Order: sequence, then structure tokens, then C-alpha cells
Amino acid sequence: MPWYVNFASVAEAEEVKSGQKVGCLQLFEITHRKKDGSPMTSEDGEIMEKLKENKAEYEVIASSDSSVNLENIDNRITTEVLGLERYGRQYLPSGSQAQVEVQRLRDQIARMQANTVEQIAEVQRKYEKLRQQLRAEAAEKEVVAAAREAEARAMVAEQSKKYDDL
Repeated sequence: MPWYVNFASVAEAEEVKSGQKVGCLQLFEITHRKKDGSPMTSEDGEIMEKLKENKAEYEVIASSDSSVNLENIDNRITTEVLGLERYGRQYLPSGSQAQVEVQRLRDQIARMQANTVEQIAEVQRKYEKLRQQLRAEAAEKEVVAAAREAEARAMVAEQSKKYDDL
């Protein structure tokens, strides 16, 4: 694709052709593929793979977490993989950078909260297990102490009987 082609005109042409709105991910693929459909460079191919992986991850997260907002997901994914700017071009054609960053941080916080809840539950399970072990050990020590005390009483009684017999 010639360097002088405007991304907006490419997106508009694709939207007219497909009848659907073109997001950042589609625009990147359109502008970084050869006529035969292969990536322009190996780096472009790697980037496309990362974009697809990140999108799949977001879709999995969104399916299990209703707090994840899928609005502008393409923008967030592109920003995460490529950064805010690359080669002097902005990859956020719709929405503001601040909104994308805020949503990315909200999603990150939601993931961190879920991880924290899991970690707390694991610590509570370990605590309860240790508490039960300590109780068992304390009960065992009490039994041993009671046995020693009974043995000591028996010895005292035996000594007392021997003394009395003398």
C-alpha cells in the first residue's frame, strides 16, 4: 500500500465494501498485508498474532467477568500491543486515549481483584489446615501429659506402698 494513502480513506473504503465499521485491528491487517494476503513483514505477522491472542484473552475475560467493557476493545488491544503511537501514526481513530487507558486500568484492577480474592481464599484454607494440625498436636500432647501424670501418680503410690510396708 503506498505510504501516502490516508488510513481514514482506507477504513472508509473497507466499510463501504463490507458494509461494516472497520476497527483498529482490521485496519492494521488491511494496511499491513500484501495483495496475496500475507503479512508485509515478519514483524507485521508477529504483531497480528499478538493482536489476535490479546483479543482472544479479552473475549475469555469478558465472558466470565461482566465488569469488562468490550466497547473500544480493538483500540485497547492495539494500544497494548503497539503502544499509543507507532511510526508517527495514532492508532486510536475513535474514542480518546484517556478513555482507553482508564478502561484498560479498570480491566487490570478487576483481574487483580479476582486474583486477590483467590489468594485470600487460599491463605484461609492453609490457615484452617494449620489450625487443625495445631489442635491435633495439642490434643496429642495433652494425652501424653495425662499418661505421664498417671504414670507418675502410679509410681508415687507404689513408692508410698513400699514405704508403708517398711
